Amino acid sequence: MTTTAMYLAEFVGTALLLLLGNGINMTLSLRKSFGKGGGWSVTCIGWGMAVTMSAYLTGWVNGAHLNPALSIAMVLSGRMDAALLPGYIIAQILGGIFGATLAYLAYKDLMDDEPEAGTKLGVFSTGPAIDHKPWNVVTEAIGTAVLVIGILAIGYGANGVSGGMGPFLVGMLICVIGMALGGATGFAINPARDLGPRIAHAILPIKGKGSSNWQYAWVPIVGPIIGAVLGVVIFDLFAAACVGI
Repeated sequence: MTTTAMYLAEFVGTALLLLLGNGINMTLSLRKSFGKGGGWSVTCIGWGMAVTMSAYLTGWVNGAHLNPALSIAMVLSGRMDAALLPGYIIAQILGGIFGATLAYLAYKDLMDDEPEAGTKLGVFSTGPAIDHKPWNVVTEAIGTAVLVIGILAIGYGANGVSGGMGPFLVGMLICVIGMALGGATGFAINPARDLGPRIAHAILPIKGKGSSNWQYAWVPIVGPIIGAVLGVVIFDLFAAACVGI
């Protein structure tokens, strides 16, 4: 595939991910939505399915990173050409902005009707249950490390996972991460998933939207990058140790 095709795939895949993911948030949170109050299980399952469908759409082009932290980790571990990284990250962030904007357009009337500024932000981007940023970073790093270890394990060695099953299993991985580790920070585990929609929230003419909470925005960027790098290192050390035994 050409670099243009790979960048396009990252843009389109991330856009679909955030259209579906932010759409799930809006369905479950906006006061006039038929799905309001659906609960955390629906959030986790829905985001897992959003990742699965986005990966099926674009994974055949370039593997569907859809996540700058994952792309950075792949470069640092030698699995991806560093020259591709800036284009990947730009495409992912722009895709996140575009997908979140589409979700907003689909729910514009309900967004305008929603009285709570915090809800208007929460359907776009993540935030902490308890705002303690150092530990919020730790939470995001652990969740992202599990994500990267799981992705690498799904495609490794004698696990016997066929290519067609990979996106489905990654979606299940996202779901279980959300259920196990998402309650403290909303499991961004992906800078594009948080930063793209946060930018969209900031620039869109959303009625009564309030602050975009930029004071927190660095957490779901730094935490996932740290976690992704740790995840690659841990997996590679484990695989090398097992092969060497």
